Amino acid sequence: MAGLTGLAFTTAALATAAHAQPNQPVPGSTTATDAAPGPIATARDGAGTGTPVTCDADALIAAITSANAAGGGVFDLAKDCTYLLTADIDGAGLPTIITPITLNGGKNTTIERATTAADQFRIFTVDSGGDLTLNHLKIIGGQTTTAGTDGGGILVNAGGGLTVSHSVVTRNIAGGNGGGIANNGTTTVKRSIVSRNTAPLEGGGIYNTGALTVNGSEVKANTGTLGGGGVASTAGTVDVSKSSISGNWSDQGAGLFIVDGGIGSVTGTHIKNNSAADAGGGIFLLGQLTMQKVVLAGNTAETGAGLIVDEESTADITGSRIVDNTAGAQGGGIYNAGMTTLNGTKLDGNQADTGGGVQNLAAATLTFFASTVTDNLAVTDGGGIVNDVGGIVTLNTATGTTVISNRPNNCVNVPGCAG
Repeated sequence: MAGLTGLAFTTAALATAAHAQPNQPVPGSTTATDAAPGPIATARDGAGTGTPVTCDADALIAAITSANAAGGGVFDLAKDCTYLLTADIDGAGLPTIITPITLNGGKNTTIERATTAADQFRIFTVDSGGDLTLNHLKIIGGQTTTAGTDGGGILVNAGGGLTVSHSVVTRNIAGGNGGGIANNGTTTVKRSIVSRNTAPLEGGGIYNTGALTVNGSEVKANTGTLGGGGVASTAGTVDVSKSSISGNWSDQGAGLFIVDGGIGSVTGTHIKNNSAADAGGGIFLLGQLTMQKVVLAGNTAETGAGLIVDEESTADITGSRIVDNTAGAQGGGIYNAGMTTLNGTKLDGNQADTGGGVQNLAAATLTFFASTVTDNLAVTDGGGIVNDVGGIVTLNTATGTTVISNRPNNCVNVPGCAG
């Protein structure tokens, strides 16, 4: 198979595709034993430091309007309160954020679009100059289902900033990209949960074209139909650490979707049980990616169940585990059409029709250092590694790389590997 025929991503190609959206993401199975990231912490960042806002949506609107006029503000929202938004204010339920504003929640503090609202709108828009911090809040029910409208829950425009801390962004729906959050500025999500959001294009949970940081958080059970069920980053930068991306669904890159020359870094993170109808169950890469101490496990796709590295893309993988991923066609663990380097990494228990562990395409380069490819399964050929004619695979066995116990054979067309 020469190149990612039928798989190479372009925004224009995705924009014309049409696929039915499932009710739930399709999980894979995994036997990975690494401890999952710890629970979300409950420290109350900034609580009790601001002006109280009574449990009334009009009071919250007035507080934000006043803060915008005054150059910023810090507010403590009421605990055990749902601020129910019923009216559209320029595409959001609350005034556009144009100054630094912090909203501190408490126990069971929620900001929600009312299901009876006559209009569809997101919860927040952050414009240039705005810097919104959300502490201990639940953001739920935003809808921007007009075709092409981004940011179901929160939209951050260029020049804007967002910090989501110890909060939950859930059950929001976009008409374009970014079911939960669409970021074109600078966004940090820490110790938070982004779950069950939906977008018909990219980024069911989070869509990014700017600078995105996800730390100590869970991105789970989101649907981004065309690409990036969990997180989609298009020509931006994304840094994910000590987090979990799981149970998301998409056509491509169900867990993490980095395209259009985007740059990504993933550290100490589990990307598990995501399902792609087409390619890249765990990760789809058309750009640059660094992975350290990552577990890619139990993901499913037709091609490249764990990871797809597209043409002209680079992936450096260190100290990671790519295990128990299942592809219907090629590349159970990795489908490499670019340049991929694995150092101290284990590929184990992956399955595909060919290339149970890795499918390396013609003109692709795959390099191992001190890594293991074991107990992978191919239905047809190449349980461990299949290297298409013209591809380059370097095992560097002197560093401790081993390719053993794969079925029905260890390698096809790989120098220095016993079949």
